[in-house]
Amino acid sequence: MFTRAITRRPGPEMVGGITTANLGKPDFELALRQHAVYCRTLADLGLDVTVLDAAPGFPDACFVEDTAVVCEHVAVLTPLGAPSRQGEQLTIEPELAKHKPVVRITPPALIEGGDVLQVGKIFYVGLSERTNRAGAQALADTVAPYGYETIIIACCPSLHFKTDVNFIGNNTILVSPCCDSLPELSRFQRVIVEDDEAYARNCLYINGTVIVPEGFPKTLAKVRATGVDTVVIDVSEFRKLDGGLTCLSLRF
Repeated sequence: MFTRAITRRPGPEMVGGITTANLGKPDFELALRQHAVYCRTLADLGLDVTVLDAAPGFPDACFVEDTAVVCEHVAVLTPLGAPSRQGEQLTIEPELAKHKPVVRITPPALIEGGDVLQVGKIFYVGLSERTNRAGAQALADTVAPYGYETIIIACCPSLHFKTDVNFIGNNTILVSPCCDSLPELSRFQRVIVEDDEAYARNCLYINGTVIVPEGFPKTLAKVRATGVDTVVIDVSEFRKLDGGLTCLSLRF
């Protein structure tokens, strides 16, 4: 059960953030409104939500999930794989330190939280352009003393592992067609989200409810068919920066 979330308000520099989406520049004022709805939704689902101020100099800093991996026992600061984002993790450290012991992973190990899916006592880490094997192993070594297993996956060539794979409760994951056959995921019931609604693979599971991005009716129907409660919110401006629902918070 999650009880807390840390988020960061986007700043005006977000319009220059990293993107491959080709959907145009974000509308900053609309992004602020959407972020506020996102934070209220987390609060409505029972989380104590901390909203940090924007971090000047870091256009992508609203995507706080990439800066750390947080579990019951420890917060692991990640040395982000995107060069323009390195240093963001230091801006989140003081807040994390209020709640957990903090451990830093350092280069040449590279890892981003978007490549890490925690289900119970297992961390699934997908290798990507942002996460190398040294980074995945450094996380594994950090959390192993607390009883966590780490499974490192050479997965599909996406931005992040959670671009393709997300847990939605009831031993069920949303997956891309590419990831459906991964042997490391065979223990799960898998719901395939086709490429025409690829963005909606990044749903966010919070204590029995799945937050689903607006505009993806087929995925919404598939999620609801698993029996979980759902909430739909619009995050169109963050989609323009390759960012999804999980990216906008650290939950623990």
